[in-house]
Amino acid sequence: MIIIFDLDDTLYNERMYVEGGLRSVASFGAERFGWDREVSFNFMLDILDREGRGSIFDKWLAINGRYSKTLVGECVRIYRHHSPQLQLCPEAVELLPLLSKYPLYLVTDGHKIVQQKKIQSLNLSPFFRHMFITHCYGIRHAKPSTYCFAKIREREKCQWHQMVYIGDNPAKDFVNLKPLGVHTVRVLTGVHRKTQAQPDYEAHQIIENLRYFYPLLKNLEQCHKMPSK
Repeated sequence: MIIIFDLDDTLYNERMYVEGGLRSVASFGAERFGWDREVSFNFMLDILDREGRGSIFDKWLAINGRYSKTLVGECVRIYRHHSPQLQLCPEAVELLPLLSKYPLYLVTDGHKIVQQKKIQSLNLSPFFRHMFITHCYGIRHAKPSTYCFAKIREREKCQWHQMVYIGDNPAKDFVNLKPLGVHTVRVLTGVHRKTQAQPDYEAHQIIENLRYFYPLLKNLEQCHKMPSK
């Protein structure tokens, strides 16, 4: 079996990265304008929790009377280029060493500098044969595109049904892989854990966290070994 993981909210809690980036931007506000770091950070957290990430910096700068597109762009740059301090979720720490006999791959969407910094912070290189950041191949190849999965298939000279993909986001992670025969597994972690997916978008299997993946994998292997009737 070829095992492929998503990154954000699958192997670690992406909230850690987001909060680290917001703290870096809050420090920028303190150094440039003398604004209180904690007040800024808590303001941005409140916007994040109520509205998501889309306009955090716009509203933070506006409420402080310093809004401009240039400053918003600088905040985005600081956010993307901060050095994150991330940790794998405990279940991933337990699981990855158990999978050492399998070819492991990573497929993750997002800004290539951001995703590379996450990968480095999590020290993932020892576990994976290759890690695909989809945006390195153009945004059109971000999930649900199967482009990077096809590259893995070429590298391993395997069939689609020999591949297993574990992700968290039913809006994009599974819908185009299922018709090809890839076995898909959804972990109920992160911001999408309560999302109700349409049948075509839902994974074949749903698990609470990665602790339940290894037994599922062993069962899947046994099914593949069973002779056809």
